[in-house]
Amino acid sequence: MDIDNLFKVPKLPAGGNKRKMPDNPTPEMLKKMRTGVVPPERESSSPEPQTNGKGTGRVATVEDEEDVDMDHGFAPGGDADYFAEEDEDGRFFGGGLTAEQKEILNIFESAGGEGALDDSEGLSITAIRRMLLRFERAMNKNQDLRSKYPDDPTKFIDSEADLDAAIKALLPLAQAPVLAYPELVRSGTVAFLVGLLAHENPDIVIDVVEVIHELTDEDVGNEDEDEESEETVEEALKILIEGLLENSILELLVDNMSRLKETEESDRQGVFHILGVFENILGFNPQLSTKLVEKTAILSWLLRRIQSKAHDENRGYAAELLSILLQDNKNNRQEFCKQDGVETTLKTLSQYRRRDPVDADEIEFMENVFDALCSALSEPAVKAQFLAAEGPDLMVLIMKEKLQAKSRSIKVLDYAMSGVAGSALCEAFIEASGLKTLFPAFMGKGSKKQKSTTNLPPSEDIGHILGIISSLFSNIASDSPARIRLLAKFVESNYEKIDKLLEIRDSARTRLKLVDAEIATEAKEITDEDERSDSEATWYLRRLDGGLFKLQTVDYILAWVIMEDDGIRTHALQMLQRQNHSLKDIVQTLRIFHENVDDSPETRPTEGEGDYSPSQKDILEALITALDSSE
Repeated sequence: MDIDNLFKVPKLPAGGNKRKMPDNPTPEMLKKMRTGVVPPERESSSPEPQTNGKGTGRVATVEDEEDVDMDHGFAPGGDADYFAEEDEDGRFFGGGLTAEQKEILNIFESAGGEGALDDSEGLSITAIRRMLLRFERAMNKNQDLRSKYPDDPTKFIDSEADLDAAIKALLPLAQAPVLAYPELVRSGTVAFLVGLLAHENPDIVIDVVEVIHELTDEDVGNEDEDEESEETVEEALKILIEGLLENSILELLVDNMSRLKETEESDRQGVFHILGVFENILGFNPQLSTKLVEKTAILSWLLRRIQSKAHDENRGYAAELLSILLQDNKNNRQEFCKQDGVETTLKTLSQYRRRDPVDADEIEFMENVFDALCSALSEPAVKAQFLAAEGPDLMVLIMKEKLQAKSRSIKVLDYAMSGVAGSALCEAFIEASGLKTLFPAFMGKGSKKQKSTTNLPPSEDIGHILGIISSLFSNIASDSPARIRLLAKFVESNYEKIDKLLEIRDSARTRLKLVDAEIATEAKEITDEDERSDSEATWYLRRLDGGLFKLQTVDYILAWVIMEDDGIRTHALQMLQRQNHSLKDIVQTLRIFHENVDDSPETRPTEGEGDYSPSQKDILEALITALDSSE
């Protein structure tokens, strides 16, 4: 046996015969390429082979093995960028794509695929028009094939997929509203989009809704825009929304809400985006809420939707939109009353008498339904419906349970019992044993089931409780049994309710002093009389928020009880003197209240017509006169 032959190195291939690694090598090919063959380019630069004295073969070394492994003709997975990307330490990292895959991706991006126009800086007017033209062609082709082969979906299914892609390709336009939105309207694309809301395929409708939702979002455009750019974006958004309204967008969206089946995830998302479009449009122009309710069946849909037993995000969104529609809109509140909205909301809220919402989303839902009811109760007709539906009884029951709905029920009672139209509700509240529940809440006392006997109510609750007490004194007839029961609450337990009122009064005065000091500093800097006159209204609103409103309500209640009960009068004067105050301070507060009270006319019988009810201004004048004469 010849040992030299055993260790003989194979002949190296010539440079022109070097094997090329294909883009997608097989495992067998990779194994063959790693059998120790040295590429010719490395042969020319390597030193002369060493001999072992027994033959002419090279001595195998570790370096030789590494050279084979680092063959630049080999890249894991055929990665086209494996040797092109090198870090500081000489390590190589590829993009994970072969040359063929990279070429496909480049073609896709150049053709305007998803993500190709994510950067708004790349959206020129030419690119926008090209995108709109592709959309229009895809739409026309789909309509033609559907009309030719209405009973053969295989004929138009490919065109429908193209239309789906063309619609979704419009999403990046939201990043360039100033350029894109006027072009959308001018080219008629807005009309085409709205027209597709009547498409036979619900998936196409859902795509269109998603695009409109994205285009009408209040945050369209770049986040780093200056104020001037924001004004331009707002103008562009106005053009788009007006174009949508001209094509009856509201009616078509509401029609599709009953068409979509929320049992399916895609349809449920479609409804969610429809509600989002309504919120976007109303956020841009709140006055459109009247048109939305008048021209569509949105209100009845929302009232049905909030009654669903299972809670989901669309139910929560429906409650939020209902609250928005009823806020500061008299016509919508009246329509709410016509559709028995009070009965529906009370039925929905009754479930929270015995249980709390399970999560934050349901808490928000509950609060939105309460807020919608509060807004509606500004109308006398809604208050009458609230009384007929035994709303005061339900609110008192919710207060007794002391769950999360308690605070909201107090707020509802405050709205319901205010004003002349709340007189009947005040009487119903007392008949429902509301005083037994109201004053423990006022004093911050817990229920018998609770170990703690003191639980200070939130400041918001105190404000609404004071509003309820104020309405009771304004609306309950003098010398009536209900009035006597109300006064007795302030006498019991050694006048503890009076002490509580004075404690709240002192806290409100302390807050008000800080606000007055700030206003005084600002007033010194204003020398122009016209500017000072314009600022007075703003200053008064700040004072109301800074404690004046609560101070006025407390002094209004104190004036009533001091005038009607001698024992309360004596105790209140003693407590006021300890704070270096007197009745003059209460009278001064009432005078400010009287000067600024809203004396807008209400529907009430005039004096001598039977059930005459004096206005708030009349009551304040009588209280001021009574306290002045008693000093």
